[in-house]
Amino acid sequence: MTSQQPQPHEAVPHLDVQPHGASPDHPDARLHPAEVFAAQLKGENAVVRELLLALSVGFVLPGPLPADLQRKLDSGQIESLDTLIPRVEQGGLLVDGMVTNPVRHALLVAAPSAKVHALQRELVDQYANSGQPLGEFARELASFGLVDGRVAACLEQMADKALHQNPGLASQLYGEALQAGADEIGTAARRAQAHAADGDLDAATRAIETLLASAEPADIRRGIDVAAAVWAQRGMLARSAESYRWLGPSRVGASAPMAAVAMIGSGDRAGADALFSFDTMPALPTLLGTSLAEAGRGILLSLSNAPQRALTVLIHASDMLNAAKKALPLPDTPAALAALIALQSGEPQVAQAVCRAATAAGQGGDAAAPRLHLLQAWSAMQMDNLEDARLAINEASKANHWPLVPRDQFLRAALEVGLARRSGDLPELLMAWERAREAMLHTSVDLYNLLPWGELIITAARLRESSRVARYMEEAGQLLDRLGNPVLWSVPFHWAATQAALLRERPADLAPHAAALARAARESQFAGVLARAGKAWVSVLAGDFDAAAVEAAARGLGRVGMPWEGARLAGHAAAGAAERKDMMRLLSCARDLHPQEHSNPTGSPGSDGATPSAVPKASGNGTHVNGSNLSEREKEVARLVLEGKTYREIGETIYISPRTAEHHIARMRRRLGAENRADLLARLRIALSVENPSQD
Repeated sequence: MTSQQPQPHEAVPHLDVQPHGASPDHPDARLHPAEVFAAQLKGENAVVRELLLALSVGFVLPGPLPADLQRKLDSGQIESLDTLIPRVEQGGLLVDGMVTNPVRHALLVAAPSAKVHALQRELVDQYANSGQPLGEFARELASFGLVDGRVAACLEQMADKALHQNPGLASQLYGEALQAGADEIGTAARRAQAHAADGDLDAATRAIETLLASAEPADIRRGIDVAAAVWAQRGMLARSAESYRWLGPSRVGASAPMAAVAMIGSGDRAGADALFSFDTMPALPTLLGTSLAEAGRGILLSLSNAPQRALTVLIHASDMLNAAKKALPLPDTPAALAALIALQSGEPQVAQAVCRAATAAGQGGDAAAPRLHLLQAWSAMQMDNLEDARLAINEASKANHWPLVPRDQFLRAALEVGLARRSGDLPELLMAWERAREAMLHTSVDLYNLLPWGELIITAARLRESSRVARYMEEAGQLLDRLGNPVLWSVPFHWAATQAALLRERPADLAPHAAALARAARESQFAGVLARAGKAWVSVLAGDFDAAAVEAAARGLGRVGMPWEGARLAGHAAAGAAERKDMMRLLSCARDLHPQEHSNPTGSPGSDGATPSAVPKASGNGTHVNGSNLSEREKEVARLVLEGKTYREIGETIYISPRTAEHHIARMRRRLGAENRADLLARLRIALSVENPSQD
């Protein structure tokens, strides 16, 4: 090709290569468009193809071109860019210095891989010589299969930056770095951390096994942290503790607090003391380091004679991790541990607040979100807010793009059992129990799942299936024995066992748990409330009780965040009261504690109803038609309902799931006392117009 302007018959061919059915996926097509286009750029047009391929790879105009092409331009072997570029643009192949997408795709498909990779390496050389970072261009190079240490290093650095804030992106970047030639062993621990924080436990496990199978594993402590977190989420906390034992005191370092959490949770106080002492081990002076150290300290304090300090310490740990904005795999998050201790102490409101703050801050990343939502649900259920509990369960199910891990599946199953038991729906209880029986097989007993085990122990007694949980109940008792029967963790378990013994009418089974509650009452106000409630149940079932004492016990349960349990006690006592004044007194107490519809006047401690059916029903749960008790979210949903939107459309508008929208509408219907959908729409119009008189 000369520097003269080409004649018309030499014009650069316009891309018009769309044979019918042509596709890389259809071998019977006549020709791939890239083959047709490549055939058009031969002879004198070969230099055009060389220029377009260079630009397709990533070279830019104006700027240095590949050495061979630049040499031809400088020596005059080919026409200058000033004349070549207008011809290429006239042919429709180049627009504003950029190769059009069809042309770019055609050239890259048709060119030999070796040629493309050679040009890419030359381009990387130019970036390196100019000191310009590859940035996002490294991802494109890796996607073409270029193996180059500089590209791999860039992707690895990008992944490291994203690891704590966006583990899903970090997982993708580490994978691309491997494609570009990164060290599989050197990145294994960080890849495992990213996968675990993103919720992909299987990928995390494979990366850990790659790390541990190497002769001299790098970053072994990080790998053990991930392994411990994965085992915990699989419902096997004892294996988390084993992972840290294998690591040993000499290598545990900053992982000691999480090792203590795992070991104490599986009943090994001595092992935890050997690795971690909050009195002597200094924390890294960072938000993350201090948060983890405080989490270990809080768990140790929960075993002491003054466990109330543990809650404050763990809330501080949660606050610091929220501020750190780090998403990393842990056996359990500080927020979850704080919530558990609050629930074990009779403070569900505190548990709910801690979990909400942690969820809003993204504590622990996507992998931790379902557990935090489920603990919010447990708090709501304990406070007798069943609809709020169901809403939180729905949020847990969609909080992560992976299925719930076994530990969370077990917690959700126990929640569904508890909700069915409290709503008095026997068919639903039976179905929930079947699902819970399946979930039991995929997890083991540890300190941090005693609450769901307690719920299942009570339900098993209610359904006459205690034999199915006897082994787990024994394991829970042994776990607490190994830890010295700490009051904070033992009291709710003994309360559940007391309820189960009452249901089975087994005084011999009741005695040791009632005695344990009585002993704990000397140190714990919460234990004292439960001990008095247990004594009241015994007197009520024996038919010889003092109404004032029963009422005091029931209201005590209400004050420690257990209003439904208190209403059950008062309701059952009302059914057996010898005098009308006592019956009315106890019915009034039950209504105060559980102001919903009640049934089953003769139910036992495990019955679904709380008070006799003689209790007057509260129309619309006491909500006036002006909607003053509707939350801001409910008002928002109500406006969308009045606009005629479906559950799906409501969810898309305000970023909630369709099922959550359905629950909001069902709750509003009950609160407003609506008989049907038309009635609901009418009442919503009135409610919103009263709130905003300017509305029609």
